[in-house]
Amino acid sequence: MLIKEADPKGLIRESYNIEGIKLAECKTIFFDWAIQVPVLEDPFEHIKFCLSYYGTSAPEHPMTSVLKLALKPAPYKKRRGGRAGRTTPEGRRRDGLSE
Repeated sequence: MLIKEADPKGLIRESYNIEGIKLAECKTIFFDWAIQVPVLEDPFEHIKFCLSYYGTSAPEHPMTSVLKLALKPAPYKKRRGGRAGRTTPEGRRRDGLSE
């Protein structure tokens, strides 16, 4: 992979060049970058490449932290929809309208 493929608009590169950038700003830039990854390509490969290309020379930069966090698996969320989301295990309504 080439850096032009992983970071075609240079958003990640520019975040490393911004003096005094904060974590929240890096997250915003990352999301702008992430929505531009082609649908049929693996975003994790792009993230790994950007991390190895930019992150090794700036390990304390906030964008390095954002890229590392993006590689972690998403937390498992238990679905609470449908009837199971509206009732307690005892069968009572969660909105308090049960008699």
